[in-house]
Amino acid sequence: MTITLFLVRHAAHDNVGYFLAGCTAGISLGEAGRLQVQRLGQRLRREDINEIYTSPRERTRETAEGIASACGLSLPQTDEALDEVNFGDWSGKTFEVLNDDPLWRRWNTTRSLTRTPGGETMLDVQARIFGLMESLASGGSKKRIALVSHADVIKAAVSHVLGLPIDAWPRFDIAPASVTTVVIGDWGAKVMTLNEVSL
Repeated sequence: MTITLFLVRHAAHDNVGYFLAGCTAGISLGEAGRLQVQRLGQRLRREDINEIYTSPRERTRETAEGIASACGLSLPQTDEALDEVNFGDWSGKTFEVLNDDPLWRRWNTTRSLTRTPGGETMLDVQARIFGLMESLASGGSKKRIALVSHADVIKAAVSHVLGLPIDAWPRFDIAPASVTTVVIGDWGAKVMTLNEVSL
């Protein structure tokens, strides 16, 4: 039996690219993000999804709820394994401020050896997201599940499936409201689509 997982990055909030949202509370989707959710719902309605799991962040829950509504599914289940990277003291800071921090520069050079200040490493993130994926795959039924999460979390999962080091994260993009499809079976796992964006 195989399981198909649709790894969905949340749609855009109004300040994507300006500051590190991280686990900061109260960050909701902007107008552009709500339009992205509509397109995501239309896209994923064709996939016969059985279940939806989401990170606890507002922007992911809003994305997941929009997909669930479009697909005629019950409310998504929240799972901490899908949560954003715990960036610790960096959460909520602008990238302009962060770029002056030597530890931030080290994080973006060798994430495999760097822990966020008061937070976690990317290897911690990779272990929790792939642990959830393995748990869902062990159910033994042929399911099609959407997992709504964050860019770095999805990159960690994809890197693991492809056998890439965690420091390979800059080599591919995970855009807002994108879908990356992973299939897992007794034979292993493979990436079927990467960073698919509905226009």
